Amino acid sequence: MKLIVTCALLVLATATFGLNLAGARPGLQTAPMPGVQLAGEGTLRFLGFVIYQARLWVSPGFEPEDYTARPLALELIYHRGFTAQEIAQRSITEMRRVGTFTPQQAARWQQALQAALPDVKAGDRLAGLYRPGEGVVFERDGRPTGEVKDPDFSRLFFGVWLSPQTSEPHLRKALIADRKTGQP
Repeated sequence: MKLIVTCALLVLATATFGLNLAGARPGLQTAPMPGVQLAGEGTLRFLGFVIYQARLWVSPGFEPEDYTARPLALELIYHRGFTAQEIAQRSITEMRRVGTFTPQQAARWQQALQAALPDVKAGDRLAGLYRPGEGVVFERDGRPTGEVKDPDFSRLFFGVWLSPQTSEPHLRKALIADRKTGQP
C-alpha cells in the first residue's frame, strides 16, 4: 500500500510540475542497433496517466520464452520527468518480481544503474541495448550514457518487461505481439 501511495504521489507531482507533452520529441523510427527489427510497442499507464511508451526491437529468431538468448533493444519514450535515482529504485523493485538476488547485488546494481542513466523529462528517449552474456548499454536520444556489465543484472532488468512475472502483463503482450510486422 505504501508503494502505491508513493507512486501515486510521484505521478501526481510530475503531472502537476513536469508534464510537457507538447514539446515531446517523436520516438526512434529506425533500429537502435544493427540486426534488430521492431517486435511491438505499448504504453505504460499508472492511475490513467501515461508514464512512457515502450518499443521492443529484437534479433531474428527471438523467442519471448528465452528473451535473453539474442541481442535486443528496449526503447522508452517518457511522458513524465524522473530522476535517475527514481528510475533505478523502481527498476530494482520490479527486478525482484522476476528473480531473487542478494541485498549486496541490489545495492551494487542500483548504484550502477543510477550512474548509467540520466534524469529524464517528458519527450526523452532511453534505450537499453542488451548484449547476451555481457550486459546492457544505455542510450539517451541515441547517445551512450553508461552500461552495466553484468549478465545477471541484464537478465533481470529486461525481465521487468519481458518475463512472464512482469507486473505489467498487458505491456509485455504488446511488446512481443508480432515480431514480424511490429504491429500489436
